[in-house]
Amino acid sequence: MDPRQHRPPAALSRRSFLARQAGGIGAVALAQLLGREGLAGDLAAGASARPLRPHLAPRAKNVIFLFMAGGPSHLDLLDPKPQMKRWDGTPPPEGMVDPSIMAGAVMASPRVFTPRGRSGVEFSDFLPHTGALADEICVVRSMHTDSGNHDPAQLLFNCGTQLFGRPGLGAWVDYGLGSLSDDMPGYVVLNSGNDVEARATLAGNGFLPSTHRGVTLRTAEDPILFLENPPGIDAAAQRARLDTLGDLNRIRLEATGDAEIASRIAAYEMAFRMQSTAPELLDLSGESAATRELYGIDEEPTRAFGTNCLLARRLVERGVRCVQLFHATWDDHKQLDKNLAENCLKTDRPAAALLTDLKRRGLLDETLVVWAGEFGRTPMAEDHFDVGRPVKPGEEGRDHHPFAFSMWMAGGGVKGGHVHGRTDDFGYHVVEDPVHIHDLHATILHLLGLDHERLTYRHAGRDFRLTDVHGKVVRGVLG
Repeated sequence: MDPRQHRPPAALSRRSFLARQAGGIGAVALAQLLGREGLAGDLAAGASARPLRPHLAPRAKNVIFLFMAGGPSHLDLLDPKPQMKRWDGTPPPEGMVDPSIMAGAVMASPRVFTPRGRSGVEFSDFLPHTGALADEICVVRSMHTDSGNHDPAQLLFNCGTQLFGRPGLGAWVDYGLGSLSDDMPGYVVLNSGNDVEARATLAGNGFLPSTHRGVTLRTAEDPILFLENPPGIDAAAQRARLDTLGDLNRIRLEATGDAEIASRIAAYEMAFRMQSTAPELLDLSGESAATRELYGIDEEPTRAFGTNCLLARRLVERGVRCVQLFHATWDDHKQLDKNLAENCLKTDRPAAALLTDLKRRGLLDETLVVWAGEFGRTPMAEDHFDVGRPVKPGEEGRDHHPFAFSMWMAGGGVKGGHVHGRTDDFGYHVVEDPVHIHDLHATILHLLGLDHERLTYRHAGRDFRLTDVHGKVVRGVLG
């Protein structure tokens, strides 16, 4: 294009701009207002439209996803295998492990599993607080996945694919249902522990409009950067600056039709509203002493994860549709017993507190809580055979295991006091009611009132969905 033939737009007064762009601004405003009521497509959805309403009657309004990155050992927490004790220290049975895979000796779990509650579901002694709520929890012992490496397995568990650049579960939920609040985003992310391997991409929007990206609250002293205006800038001045910026962005939107500009406008407006609402959300001083003690937010080692669990409850109370807590790392290639004990001390009490608190407030029936990692751990010890990770005797760990592992769900239409699926005597293979990651995603969406086959977004010439071309609702976990 010849730049001499491309004239910059003449300077416009605010009055002239409003007169010329009234149709565009009206459409933007109307879409935003109707979107709050679920009566219009997403402002920035491009060729795809959000559901006008849930596809079916929802059992849950919100979901809180506690993602235990690194791969917690199912054999030491949720899936007791007493039969392994007679094999302890010996090679695994012939035929159990592919001959091409180097395998150490069987390592029976030293943990004590006890039936809990009226249902008698067994939990490890490392999960005393979670186990006390056995009658509220559905344990799935037949999970399996497609990768034994952290990044692709975490991507699959959170984004439905092993590829980078796809929307996360929370982004899909926000795209499908939106926030229940005008003043808070639909998807919020909290972190504790170490870095997660796949990092921010797990909570990204991928090809969905960027308004659906997870908003991260930091665990530092300043949870939301730049929440307060700089000195000399009051709310009126900030509003005026945003109005001017919005005007310029809308001119560009009219000129280009770029949907991401609409997302940018929405992001600025949400940030402005959060300047008023977020300080109250983050101020925990109004919580009772009993609640603070329940979550363990004033003591170590529960402070970080306990604070995030309490914030999760406060977020769903304020209309956030999906809250995701990442805690890393459970990647215990060595010193399994020591490391597992430390992580359980940090997370068991707060996770149970979250369920207890939600139930007391009448929120558990409408809030789905999910606890899971990307895969499980091997029934064999990872010891001297692995040259890259030499381990002293007595400090063995377990390697990655994608073929069978466990997780739990509670609230939001889930059958409490129930165990779904079964593995073999070594927890190596699923032998009853297998549940793939796509099946879990289909079930989560179903409980939220979304049909996973109909929640689609057109990108690169085809309709994408969280479950790709797979997945079925796991009816056995539904209450």
